[in-house]
Amino acid sequence: MTKLVNGSSNLGQIWYARKLFDEFCEPDVFMWNAIIRSYSRNNMFRDTVEMYKWMRWTGVRPDGFTFPYVLKACTELLDFGLSRLIHGQIIRYGFGSDVFVQNGLVALYAKCGHISVAKVVFDGLYDRTIVSWTSIISGYAQNGEAMEALRMFIARSFFDQMETPNVIMWNAMISGYAKNGHAEEAVDLFRYMISRNIKPDSVTVRSAVLASAQVGSLELARWMDDYVSKSKYGGDIFVNTALIDMYAKCGSVESARMVFDRNSDKDVVMWSAMIMGYGLHGQGWEAIKLYHAMKQARVFPNDVTFIGLLTACNHSGLVKEGWELFHCMKDFEIEPRNEHYSCVVDLLGRAGYLGQACAFIIKMPIEPGVSVWGALLSACKIHRCVSLGEHAAKKLFSLDPYNTGHYVQLSNLYASSRLWDCVARVRVLMREKGLNKDLGYSVIEINGKLQAFHVGDNSHPMAKEIFNELQRLERRLKEVGFVPHTESVLHDLNYEEKEENLSFHSERIAVAFGLISTAPGTTLRITKNLRACVNCHSAIKLISKLVEREIIVRDANRFHHFKDGLCSCGDYW
Repeated sequence: MTKLVNGSSNLGQIWYARKLFDEFCEPDVFMWNAIIRSYSRNNMFRDTVEMYKWMRWTGVRPDGFTFPYVLKACTELLDFGLSRLIHGQIIRYGFGSDVFVQNGLVALYAKCGHISVAKVVFDGLYDRTIVSWTSIISGYAQNGEAMEALRMFIARSFFDQMETPNVIMWNAMISGYAKNGHAEEAVDLFRYMISRNIKPDSVTVRSAVLASAQVGSLELARWMDDYVSKSKYGGDIFVNTALIDMYAKCGSVESARMVFDRNSDKDVVMWSAMIMGYGLHGQGWEAIKLYHAMKQARVFPNDVTFIGLLTACNHSGLVKEGWELFHCMKDFEIEPRNEHYSCVVDLLGRAGYLGQACAFIIKMPIEPGVSVWGALLSACKIHRCVSLGEHAAKKLFSLDPYNTGHYVQLSNLYASSRLWDCVARVRVLMREKGLNKDLGYSVIEINGKLQAFHVGDNSHPMAKEIFNELQRLERRLKEVGFVPHTESVLHDLNYEEKEENLSFHSERIAVAFGLISTAPGTTLRITKNLRACVNCHSAIKLISKLVEREIIVRDANRFHHFKDGLCSCGDYW
């Protein structure tokens, strides 16, 4: 009968497995384990725990095969209180030293975010299996302690003198680095892995591709694409979708489209990734065109598809088209989320329809979230609408009080309206909350290497040459009549001080370095962690014409392709 219960659950017929179980008046521990295992394997984790509680209530004593499935359920439920309770029961029943149970406890505490407790359990293990090490390494990586994870990864290699730790351990480290903002280390570890002739699986490759997208290097992206095409994962739909995302984020939407076109089997995720790529580059009409092709291919859009479409319309100023697409969501029975509503608020707000944006928020059937009020505040900054911006900021401070960006955005709104006393008040408020403004920096890729600069940066070995080039560019800009947008300086300075301040923004330094470090005609690729200011945007447009170069800048919002004195955003960003 136990085999019948197991067989039914394996076929997904949990209802029949439960029916068989209920026919027993006094099920033994084997039958209880079978039904608990059935619920766990079918991802019915709350039912798993309830069956375990019922088992104890009937007086049946759990054994070593009961707890791994109960612990898995607690892990998925992220219930730390219940976990500690069951841990105590494990000890009372005498299974505290069972290696399978202990491995489950390590994974459980790590997943719940209590990595220190997981480490205590791990340290108490006498027989540490590869599952034990994988659980603790994954835990450190997932909890933002990548360096500690690396320490344990090396310790594991020395511990049993393995030449090649298993692929699960490599995956844990690579994805852990990527998730915790150490994308370059993730890529380096992937390269080290393949240099040791360790064969990655599809999870490894996808994690490495996603990490490459974070790095933003087009040369690295091409290397990764070449690796994938030569491997057995060249036809993997998940890996190829990651490649599309990678190329788009590395500044080459054309390469992303090439990957898209070479895949004959496209699911909704791949279509959506390509649409998102067009949105990131402000190619609204291309995104809409692809959306219609998607429907003709009888692939139905999902909620992510519409986020990509609305973003594309937003970045292209396609207000009418974006509004119509938003209302098309109901045709596919897709309920808009806060992300969709914020896209529409951004769409209306950027175009200057602040009244309509407010009315739209008021009519929302769900509570407006941080992204919605953030979009409204951003629009108020663009159009210098102080009173409405203050209202949006008040909502943001209530919902997300420790997000530095909200305070900076309000300060910028005040500064652009020359309300210096209000700027000072916001800065005092930030100090009281212990908040600091994020330091702006720009990264440029030269010969496959990334060089970073912050505002006024003079730490580079070529600082003298860079600033000479900056001064030369300033002279040429003035000769052709360029007038700095001094309102971009968010301090109460005189005109000359403001003009000098603007010249040393990080993206301008990166451009100057790129010009003296590459051959004439070479495309410059720059990534900036903050939104580009109006002055730098106007200056780089003109510089692209003066030096006859294409300059591609990715800021916090989107890509800007500067060429022949024009920008792909059409000055709409």
